Amino acid sequence: MTPANEAPVTPERIMQFTWGYVPPLVIEAGIRHRIFDVLDEGPKSVSQVHEATGASVRGLTAVMNVLAALNFLAKDAHGVYSLTPESSAFLVSTKPGFQGGLLLHSSRQLIPKWLNLSEIVGTGKPVAAVNQEATGGDFFQQFVVDIFPLSYPAAQVLAQALELKDATQPVGVLDLAAGSGVWGIALAQSSKQVRVTAVDWPEVLPVTQKTVERFHLSDQFSFVEGDLLATDFGKGHDVATLGHILHSEGEERSRTLLSKVFDSLASGGTIAIAEFLVEEDRSGPMTGLFFAVNMLVNTDNGNTYSFAEISRWLVEAGFVNPRTVAAPGPSPLILASKP
Repeated sequence: MTPANEAPVTPERIMQFTWGYVPPLVIEAGIRHRIFDVLDEGPKSVSQVHEATGASVRGLTAVMNVLAALNFLAKDAHGVYSLTPESSAFLVSTKPGFQGGLLLHSSRQLIPKWLNLSEIVGTGKPVAAVNQEATGGDFFQQFVVDIFPLSYPAAQVLAQALELKDATQPVGVLDLAAGSGVWGIALAQSSKQVRVTAVDWPEVLPVTQKTVERFHLSDQFSFVEGDLLATDFGKGHDVATLGHILHSEGEERSRTLLSKVFDSLASGGTIAIAEFLVEEDRSGPMTGLFFAVNMLVNTDNGNTYSFAEISRWLVEAGFVNPRTVAAPGPSPLILASKP
């Protein structure tokens, strides 16, 4: 029997999790049908959103009511909807703070693979590994563009931490698995002295080049095709960025990569790492634990790691003074120096 002073155990939380897939898919539908973009122009009724987007009244009504219940939309007594501060800042696709990139891949690229989770847990292997060039090149071509806003604020913080705006001599930046080029772009924007070498698969580099051109920074970039462990990085770089790379590489490849990066940096150079960090005992935070399962689903050996673990790898590679820098995003940045 339940003691009188204790609340009874109920299945409510389990029932909530049963419908846990609904919020991300509803938000994704809102993004794809431009609900947030249209409401950014001003409050509107469902009929007015229908006229602006072409989506069905029935569909918009159902989805917009859920978005209102989730506090991503506000709804007045007359059935007029408007954005909340949160959705205005982060779910309008035309704004620099847009955070919908991962959501845009939920239904088509992420959830279908997660449906195999029980089988993957049994075998320990993904159905298809996106960290392999043969299977991941096409995936990352669009994905890296959509997640640009997730890393850009942190990349700007990195530029400030490195004090690049004060540079009086050329600063060589090695942007590894560059993707959209977001890390190199933010650093290049901070100073004309920055020269970026962007490294990625040949399927992805055209996307990097196009994004760099959009920011009018092509004269500060060079591009190198290839796998991270096989490609010649050159020598004497002042900064190396590894933006959300280690989690897909796994421990063995990550440790090898850090040693290779150490060799490519000049004395006094800095390595900067962005990751979904977890506590060493894997007690949290939840985002990092979720992402570890995402790596199980999507990579051969990927995982999420703690600051302590990555620090040990850095020291083993020869780096000194592993440290964190607070930055927007799921975790602080990790920096270390080459003596």
